Amino acid sequence: MQKRALSLIIAATVAAAGLVEPGIAANATPAGAVDLSQIQNVVVIYAENRGFDHLFGNFPGANGLANATALQKTQLDRNGSVMSELPPVGGNGLTDPSDPTQVPTEETRGHPNQPYALDDPNGYNIGLDYKLHDLVHRFYQNQMQINGGANNMFAAWSDVGGEVMGHFDGGNTMDLWQVAQEYTLADNFFIGAFGGSFLNHQYLICACAPYDFKTANDPVTFAANVSAVNADGVSLQVDPTSPASAIDGPPVFVRDGILTPDFYGINTMQPPYQPSSNPPADGGDPNYADPNRPNTLSPQTATNIGDLMTQKGVSWAWYAGAWQAALDHNVPAGVSFQFHHQPFNYYANYAPGTPARAEHLRDGGLDGAAFLQAIDAGTLPQVTFYKPEGKQNEHAGYATVSDGDAHLADVVRHLEASPQFAHMVVVITWDENGGWWDHVAPPKGDRWGPGTRIPALIISPFARRHFVDHTQYDTASALRLITDVFGLPALPGLAARDAALAANGKPPMGNMTAALDLGPAGGGGGGSPIPTPVNSRWMLALAAFSLAVVGGIAGWRRRRS
Repeated sequence: MQKRALSLIIAATVAAAGLVEPGIAANATPAGAVDLSQIQNVVVIYAENRGFDHLFGNFPGANGLANATALQKTQLDRNGSVMSELPPVGGNGLTDPSDPTQVPTEETRGHPNQPYALDDPNGYNIGLDYKLHDLVHRFYQNQMQINGGANNMFAAWSDVGGEVMGHFDGGNTMDLWQVAQEYTLADNFFIGAFGGSFLNHQYLICACAPYDFKTANDPVTFAANVSAVNADGVSLQVDPTSPASAIDGPPVFVRDGILTPDFYGINTMQPPYQPSSNPPADGGDPNYADPNRPNTLSPQTATNIGDLMTQKGVSWAWYAGAWQAALDHNVPAGVSFQFHHQPFNYYANYAPGTPARAEHLRDGGLDGAAFLQAIDAGTLPQVTFYKPEGKQNEHAGYATVSDGDAHLADVVRHLEASPQFAHMVVVITWDENGGWWDHVAPPKGDRWGPGTRIPALIISPFARRHFVDHTQYDTASALRLITDVFGLPALPGLAARDAALAANGKPPMGNMTAALDLGPAGGGGGGSPIPTPVNSRWMLALAAFSLAVVGGIAGWRRRRS
């Protein structure tokens, strides 16, 4: 009897302390306890330019760096041969001149041909507070780096040599690592479109690529917009002057344009409306960008998720940090507002002067202050997108992981305290990998993607706790969740992606409900509990306490008898 009492007390004490044995998920919410109708708010937070292995490659229970094969880790040169070492990082070297310390080019020569920890104290000892470089992350280069799924030509087709193979440990330094341990981390989540931020922001709202009507109507005048692509349709033509080996320098292409040969926008183009990096035309409407600039995208007319929500009567908003400051041409130094990160500002339905623009495109404030105020007041619409200002979005080259990590973790704390959180699902993900290497091959889909793997966190009272979700997702999985929760028609691009995946023997993309404790609407994906380390000193103390309690009970019973 005493042994049973002891085991029960130890179990209860351990449970009360929140400790679990390694490999056991601390998940007390039974499957099927909730359904989609209980989700009233969806919040999508869109950070910048970090791959999964780059930030979460050592996350417990995830498909991380330990699972990378020699084939995936060993980088090939442009001719397909194995490089004897990683290419050096040219220019200023591995670091930005503003970084705390400098790692010049010469210190990056002769690096072994394998991934490495940037924050290794016995190596470069670079922390999350370094900006590093804005690595090339463009549509065709991403496909060339993936190399049919081998992921072994990232260094060959990058512009920063071996920097692409760097990653951070993250475990003891990232706030979002701790958030991921508390909720769900998705480790099979891919960028919706190959390449960079511009196209992936478009894909986030329409599951499509934008079309440049201007160039299509006058291909001679705007010929420089069009990429020179090989017959395979996925790689750029290499210029004869290009260095043959990545060891000797970055590649040179015949024409690395902003459009495909059939005029779809794939690399950074500017919005047709202000705020835009392109000023108004001389004598033109001050609320518009000059439409005749080569990189001004024509106003878009395709159906996007905002249109579908409006038609269904679902309230929604895109909150952008420093949006009003950008409109006022008064962005403070260091904020780094990015015009091409505002996808709805490319659409005719949200042109200046339209009621839809005033209602749905909202200022997140400097440092996200206006967005946080709406969270605290419990006034977020049913669907919210949040784009942090540049200095807080983690984009290498002009922002640090540490600043963005602290900001996003603070946003999570505000959301958890919000009166709306009880019926909310929050998705934090990154727009693309930023050019960083990852070892997992993207599933073969359609011409637009999916591309390289990125992290995603699912935060909610309904989220599976201490869980790694292995379900296959991409950027538009956030749209799938919104579509299913609010009963919207599916965007054509979602069906096109799934059809392409099926044609290549792959399952459809998930809608993120596998990360939630839901009823019949959920499930369908695999996952793993996060191995939770148990502190042995705590366990010994708990056991001693339990023995003392049992001894006291036994002594009390003897005295009573």
